[in-house]
Amino acid sequence: MNSPLESAALFQIGPVPITQAIVTTWVIMAVLVVGAYLLTRRLSLRPSKRQVALELLVDTLDTQIRETSGAQPAPYRGFIGTLFVFILAANWSSLIPGVEPPTAKLETDAALAVLVFISVIWFGVRGNGVGGYLKSFAAPNPVMIPLNMLASVTRVFSMFVRLFGNVMSGVFVIAIVASLAGLLVPIPLMALDLLTGLVQAYIFAVLAMVFISSTVEDGAHTPADLETSAKKKDS
Repeated sequence: MNSPLESAALFQIGPVPITQAIVTTWVIMAVLVVGAYLLTRRLSLRPSKRQVALELLVDTLDTQIRETSGAQPAPYRGFIGTLFVFILAANWSSLIPGVEPPTAKLETDAALAVLVFISVIWFGVRGNGVGGYLKSFAAPNPVMIPLNMLASVTRVFSMFVRLFGNVMSGVFVIAIVASLAGLLVPIPLMALDLLTGLVQAYIFAVLAMVFISSTVEDGAHTPADLETSAKKKDS
């Protein structure tokens, strides 16, 4: 198995090398888009069993967003739901013979981390304006501005490292056991890999929601607002 730090190019589009992880990502995206279209093209007021199952999944997602952040789920449902489903599909693609999951490669996880970083800025500006977003770095005190700016980068970096490390290690363990013990012995490890892939997708999506909601909430209140609120509580 190749090192996860190395990505051999299958072909090139101009100066851009296209690796197996990129091709697998394109395939997963195409499957998800087509699957979403087929599952949602015939929605009705009298839902079928398929529509009831989909609505249950969406309701579960909304409940998780609401419990995690306390925010209304509608503005975040599309991004957080897509993030979770893509990472889950990417993690589980390792169960297909000959396919290495894109999330076991640095470039895929780095791209996901960049998406979360950009989404934090996007939702922060969308919810509170540019001024409100910048004020979020001054919460709870302007002295914290340098640390808050550093934290906005390091927390996303930690998500990337966690996802990469867990998925890559699972792929390596299964590959090593399969090479030493044959095809049947790794089956329990593959079942564990399913659970690990689900947990990692869940954690990544939840952390993204926490980072987004904390930025929106901090930007909605200036340090003066927080001080006034604290005085009201004391009185």
